[in-house]
Amino acid sequence: MPTSRSQGLKNELVVVYHRQPYEEVLENGKTVMREPRSPNGIIPAIKGFFSHVDKAVWVAWKKKPAAGKAQGFERRITVSDSYGNYDVVRLPLEAAKIHQFYHVTSKEALWPVIHTFPWLYSTENTHWADFREVNRRFAEAACAEAAHGAVVWVHDYNLWLVPGFVRQMRPDLKIAFFHHTQFPGPDAFNIMPWRDEIIDSLLSCDLVGFHVPRFAQNFCTVVESLRQGVVRHEAPVALPIIQRRCALSEPRVTVQLDVSGRSIVIDTCPIGTAPELIGQVVNSPEGQARTERIRRDMDAEILIVSVSRVDYAKGGRQQLEAYERLLKRRPDLHGQVKLLLVTVAAAEGMEVYRAEQQKIEQLVGRINGHFGTLHWLPIHLSTTPLVFEEVVCAYRAADIAWITPLRDGLNLVAKEFVAAKQGEAGVLVLSEFSGAAMELEDAIVVNPFSRSSLDDTLDQALAMGEAEQRERMGRMLAQVQRYDIGHWTRHVLERFAGLSVQEPEPKVLDLKLVEGADAPETAWAAP
Repeated sequence: MPTSRSQGLKNELVVVYHRQPYEEVLENGKTVMREPRSPNGIIPAIKGFFSHVDKAVWVAWKKKPAAGKAQGFERRITVSDSYGNYDVVRLPLEAAKIHQFYHVTSKEALWPVIHTFPWLYSTENTHWADFREVNRRFAEAACAEAAHGAVVWVHDYNLWLVPGFVRQMRPDLKIAFFHHTQFPGPDAFNIMPWRDEIIDSLLSCDLVGFHVPRFAQNFCTVVESLRQGVVRHEAPVALPIIQRRCALSEPRVTVQLDVSGRSIVIDTCPIGTAPELIGQVVNSPEGQARTERIRRDMDAEILIVSVSRVDYAKGGRQQLEAYERLLKRRPDLHGQVKLLLVTVAAAEGMEVYRAEQQKIEQLVGRINGHFGTLHWLPIHLSTTPLVFEEVVCAYRAADIAWITPLRDGLNLVAKEFVAAKQGEAGVLVLSEFSGAAMELEDAIVVNPFSRSSLDDTLDQALAMGEAEQRERMGRMLAQVQRYDIGHWTRHVLERFAGLSVQEPEPKVLDLKLVEGADAPETAWAAP
């Protein structure tokens, strides 16, 4: 799939994301690159933009080869896949840098703050200088690839510092940033010693994007808490966001932020899924056969499906405890109900999630051991990711999708389930702390922090009649089809087209070292 070629003309769009836009797998002793198994998610959503611009490039990391093997490393490759032909520039990062940048700083320090679990926040092992250095390398690579006036589009929190570096290196560029996670309010965000450095970098952007209004409002409130003279321009919330009263509801949203002589577009638009493709998969003869096989293998009158990854923010333990309570109070369901629990284990090096995985596996063992029989186990657990065709057919086979994260930026699983059901009977139980709850009005919303809410909503799902199920699923399918991945792509491109280069105020890099390993060594500051 990949080939080498010279750089050629500079790019009008530079995508900056830490992951490469393909999977590397070993086949017959050789590394082969293939498209991601799922057409949904961050990578396919971004790749869809390459067919809409004349020249674009993707900047990502790749682990630096061992000593003596560096000659085989290709920094630039050209990828040819279903999304077209595009270049990928790969930054060779040392294993120690990857560990500090991603496994430690991103996951042990930033992740718990982002998801408002401050008691899990730790800087004990964090070397902020390494995090900053990796962000600087990404910025340098992006600037080297960008044509004059091009858009540099940065993705997700572990590259928070890239915009600040890009603005200093290339003031002619238009910089956009999209958060795929939630964004916390100031009570959580401001506990970080690097808060000013992060916010100054994000305020270097021309556009900052979020899934839902609450996260945009949180960001703007953080800016107001740290900067003077901030002016917010607000507008009523518009579709695809609905006016549902629950945890993430916001009647208005900031659309522009004026600060330090610059105007920053604040954009809110949740990523969609690919309902047409999902429909083709589940309706194909192969998909129908796979769905029937799953139903037969699960052997349950009522099949509940839950798909996530191992992460304390996903609420896996709370969900399993609720299922255990269901089996205790509803012995009539024994032998009739089954939970298909797909909770994908964390990648190698993610030590922060190991304890969580052990707790989940222990809970599953306890529940199966206590309630199971020779002919029935109440939980079928899988810790390995399912291929796309398998997972959407599992959604089609299920009666209930039970999606209960404690915090979640969006949650595409909910939309995939709706698309897979194709308007047929089914029930979606969805956490009110997930961004998708702000789009899917006919989902049963649950507060996963409340035992009674978890219990009551599960009972409601089990008791819902088929006619009501079909009505709700039909309305949600229409919503998912209208606001699909194509809608998101068109929306973002329109926002890019409206950006203009703003001459920034003169900035200097303060080279004064700050004491302490956890404090920033440099900061973006006006002279």
